[in-house]
Amino acid sequence: MMPGRSTLISCTSRALCFFALPGLMALSPVALSLAALSVAGVTPAVAAAPDSRSASPSSAALNARAQADEGPRLLGKFGEWGAYTANPKAGKVCFILGKPTKSATVPPGRNRDPAMLYVSTRPKEKVKEEVSVDIGYPFQAGSDATAAVGPASFAMYTDKEGAFIKNPAEEARLVDAMRKGSDLVVSGTSSHGTKTTDTFSLKGISQALSKIAAECR
Repeated sequence: MMPGRSTLISCTSRALCFFALPGLMALSPVALSLAALSVAGVTPAVAAAPDSRSASPSSAALNARAQADEGPRLLGKFGEWGAYTANPKAGKVCFILGKPTKSATVPPGRNRDPAMLYVSTRPKEKVKEEVSVDIGYPFQAGSDATAAVGPASFAMYTDKEGAFIKNPAEEARLVDAMRKGSDLVVSGTSSHGTKTTDTFSLKGISQALSKIAAECR
């Protein structure tokens, strides 16, 4: 993995787990899950396990733990995107989070966890608008993924379930294309050889990016 880039951490539920940016490593899985649930349009109370013996903690308990971890606070929802900020000990971080509006596999019907896409800013590390994807399955070892907005395509290197822009110098060009485009398509290959395509609507992403830019100057 390239030095200084985001890494994955383990969460209480892999479907809710997302990239632990270096600044978010101090946040608990509960705090991270709240952000993912918010974008997914699910409240913690609705997300309780079907078996009452293993029911999820109450919404109040989840919020209390999240606040204790200084973690993620919703700045606003913009179209298909949520904008968040957090203040872990490693330093303030702002990020946007979105999920696909359409997903497909070849062969069809293969099971996988939901994909999620993040753009993060960490002022203390002088990182601005870093793009990362949690694809929802382990990538084929050594394989590349691609992110495309219209005719513009960007190579991504993969690490376990994560994908990152291969050439960091192209990151600003990708973010600019995302601000102006209508959809972003991420394509990759799983460790079992399944080819996947995830389409993310870019509706609202420009406003979401502007929101975290104002929050994390």
